[in-house]
Amino acid sequence: MSGVEIVFVGKAKAELCAYEDAPLGVSYVGGRTLATLISPGTELAWLNGEAFPIRPGYAAVFEVEEVGADVKGVQVGERRFCMGGHRSTQQFEARHTLPLPKDLATSSALIARLMGVSMTTLMTTHARPGDKVVVTGAGPVGFLAAQQFDLAGYDVLVVEPSAERRQRIVASGLKNVAAAMPLDDEALRGKVALVVECSGHEQAVLDACNIVRKQGEVVLVGVPWSARTSVLAHEVCKAVFFNYVVLRSGWEWALPLHARGFVWEELYEGYNNASQSIYSGFEKALGWLAAGRIPLDGLMRTRSPREPGPLYASLVRGEFAETFTVLDWS
Repeated sequence: MSGVEIVFVGKAKAELCAYEDAPLGVSYVGGRTLATLISPGTELAWLNGEAFPIRPGYAAVFEVEEVGADVKGVQVGERRFCMGGHRSTQQFEARHTLPLPKDLATSSALIARLMGVSMTTLMTTHARPGDKVVVTGAGPVGFLAAQQFDLAGYDVLVVEPSAERRQRIVASGLKNVAAAMPLDDEALRGKVALVVECSGHEQAVLDACNIVRKQGEVVLVGVPWSARTSVLAHEVCKAVFFNYVVLRSGWEWALPLHARGFVWEELYEGYNNASQSIYSGFEKALGWLAAGRIPLDGLMRTRSPREPGPLYASLVRGEFAETFTVLDWS
């Protein structure tokens, strides 16, 4: 199959380029892309980086048109989710795709990919439902993290300096928000089980280390793309040491892609017996989205991929009020 894809060909330069797909492998499925999702933090960092060309993309939904000879249980015409790029066709091993729930809108299904970023933290934390959880930063990932922890039964506070983003959180149904970490609140300081740090801001990390309970977790989900303050590493180290903080990475790939049980005859092919995996997280996310449990009304902007240069320039300038940007390839 031939098609077009978005390519970052140089600093702050995005173009639509042609490509040719390889023949479909026996374990693969392929078809035309319906929609893709922009991950603004990661993609804008790539766009302003140094290594080019880059073919960006984070999540895609496609309509199956080809099914490999060894693939079972996938039908031509069905919609499937994948971690695909901004391109007009997709080809993936069938096991790395998921069917969409019947009534789930294509654009909404894409959000499962961003939900997966903090889903790993939800599936690995020692905090338990009912515990106090603080989410710092209410961008796309932080907004979804707050929704997921609330759904899972945690007592969630969202800390976000932007009044506009705080308003979105409140409008979504979460009323517990603050403009800054409430370090003087005796009901919170020393009683927070987990801080999900989604801003990538070093002051937020320090504040998180100062509010959690003994052996509370501070999980670094947000990418620290650049230094924002003059906070010294000593200040963070001191808070971690004397507060007995578990400070760890929020690396979303800490879980295996798929759970694989022990089979003696397949021992040398590896196994993990994992109770959770990246794709089990995606399945949970798709189910929550299909059930309408993640509020998305008014938060999504749909654009054509035909002129990526002006599109990404608008993102850089912060001209889109909506939280999520979807590209419609249909």
